[in-house]
Amino acid sequence: MGCQSVVYDKQNRMQYHPEYHTKHGEPYSESEKEYLCKYFEVDGAKSIQFALDRTEISVAQKAHDLRRQGLFEYYKNLNKYW
Repeated sequence: MGCQSVVYDKQNRMQYHPEYHTKHGEPYSESEKEYLCKYFEVDGAKSIQFALDRTEISVAQKAHDLRRQGLFEYYKNLNKYW
């Protein structure tokens, strides 16, 4: 298996890397949404990307979408998985 280098954008966000972002393009599970909402304000997207195997941009976008849909607090307080 070849070693692909890690690439960062101008905002210092890691771009998609197959070894770190194994769930890239997959829908978020209920458990992942709960984790994201529960820890987003403490850990931020940069840290959560590794816990969820997704890109930082995807994590930040999902948090934004859940807030816009009025579901961020719902998942944050779900207490089903985390």
